[in-house]
Amino acid sequence: MDRISTPQRIARRLLPFRRLPRPRDWLAALPGFAVPADAIEVWPNPQAFRQRLLALIEQAQRRIVLVMLYLQDDSAGREILDALYAAQRRRPELSIELFVDWHRAQRGLIGKTRSEGNAGCYREYAARHGDGVRIYGVPVQSRELFGVLHLKGFVIDDEVVYSGASLNDVYLARHGRYRLDRYHRLHDRALADSMVGFVQQHFAASEAVCLLNRPEPPRTRELLPAIRALRQDLQQARYLAPHATIAPGQLRVTPLVGFGRSDNPLNETLLALLRSARRRVVLLTPYFNLPRPVRAVLGQLLRRGCSIDIVVGDKTANDFYIPPGQPFSPIGLLPYLYEGNLRRFARLHQRQIADGRLNVHLWRHDDNSYHLKGMFVDDDWAVLTGNNLNPRAWTLDLENALLLHDPQQLMKQRHQTELAALLRHATRLRDYRDLQRAADYPDEVRRRLRRLNRVRLDRLVNRLL
Repeated sequence: MDRISTPQRIARRLLPFRRLPRPRDWLAALPGFAVPADAIEVWPNPQAFRQRLLALIEQAQRRIVLVMLYLQDDSAGREILDALYAAQRRRPELSIELFVDWHRAQRGLIGKTRSEGNAGCYREYAARHGDGVRIYGVPVQSRELFGVLHLKGFVIDDEVVYSGASLNDVYLARHGRYRLDRYHRLHDRALADSMVGFVQQHFAASEAVCLLNRPEPPRTRELLPAIRALRQDLQQARYLAPHATIAPGQLRVTPLVGFGRSDNPLNETLLALLRSARRRVVLLTPYFNLPRPVRAVLGQLLRRGCSIDIVVGDKTANDFYIPPGQPFSPIGLLPYLYEGNLRRFARLHQRQIADGRLNVHLWRHDDNSYHLKGMFVDDDWAVLTGNNLNPRAWTLDLENALLLHDPQQLMKQRHQTELAALLRHATRLRDYRDLQRAADYPDEVRRRLRRLNRVRLDRLVNRLL
């Protein structure tokens, strides 16, 4: 632990009664870019995301900077790599950089045989096509279990494409299945410059961030001092943004970043935003495992009379769900743990569910999966983010978001259209008893859950996954 920051952290714990600004004052003081509403586009589905992303890559003139958790070695991932290398051949002066999580890139899929992971694919492409596309691994922690690069955002020239999706077959709806996310395009050069500037300052300049598509990248243990330095840098990192004045037809877009348990501006802003709510909150999360501060604020809002809608994936729409009859692995417990969390939350707030103040919507569509994240507050705030709103995102992963302040409600109809499309495949929970109990789960799931509960490991799993 950093010696300089240790006394500050101890002081914050011993002196918890510091005076905080009112939520609306906090939000009003945030910097941001004034972006015309007609420069923001909401893409409706993963098919549109794939098609328009490929079109932007093909048209790129100056720069392509893609930041994501992973780019998979599958047909969709290779399609993206083919497009990137083709763009570089057309315009050799085009700068192309990808940043993915260091650990995730160098392992195989969970439950599969050991392999060199996606990095093997990256090296294969570099050997065949040259070094015109640079793919970097970002190790925000020394082990994947303790945190990953969960920062999101693609910049192509002056376009910002923001989604919680990574790039693989299911996120890009290849081969008949999809994993639903949110997809936004913002055309604004200053915002794009800010997001690229963050990457150049904090990733490209770090000794911990290394090329993955070279023959022999260093081992993680060789990078441990550099990883510690990167982690300390990221705890203080911020996007650069002006205090722009919003003109008619514009809204303010604030890029936010958060890393670590304390002094996390993204977490603090999300809590301030929730506390500022007067009428309605809509919360989107794929894995129902809310951090304690978020649960507490939601309870306060319900007591104040606010309406809250939570849209979460049914356990069968979870990307870790293993259907009955298939070989079971421990990772398949996660959807059941999340459903248990949701059942306890719904039981606690059954009265508000019954009177319509709390609406829990379970999303399910065939054998597709659900990966949406974000928030709407009243009709003038929206959050685009890859943050799962869980303890891991709150304390371990490097996260970011775009906060949209829209006092003229220019985006209101687009938000309503997005939400209506989402709810077409969702069912409102009418009673917590409609969710399965642990006693109703398959035998293998019950046995493993009993073992976790017996040694109280379920709480640790909730914090780490």
